[in-house]
Amino acid sequence: MKLHMLAHSRTGDKGDTSNISIIAYRAEDYPLLCEQLTAERVAEFFAGLRELDAPPVRRYELPSVQGLNFVLPGILRGGVTRSLALDAHGKCLGSALLDLDLITPT
Repeated sequence: MKLHMLAHSRTGDKGDTSNISIIAYRAEDYPLLCEQLTAERVAEFFAGLRELDAPPVRRYELPSVQGLNFVLPGILRGGVTRSLALDAHGKCLGSALLDLDLITPT
């Protein structure tokens, strides 16, 4: 199952750092997101976009809104004013993460 079937995303940026919030549509799906969306898995998903020496991805849990917030330093390659990327704000990163495959219990 794709992540987008259980959650939606919001994305923000500051400098060369992007943050991606993943918010479950239903409260009962939040534990599955917490289990499967680790900081390490998100870092691996975006490994080709992040600078090699970037600090690690951090995850913050927001149980009151059934959300997870991921902070990805170094993914915007210098940020809006320095990057030559087509999406220097990184707004598409949340949509990209929603394509992640989840393992659902049977």
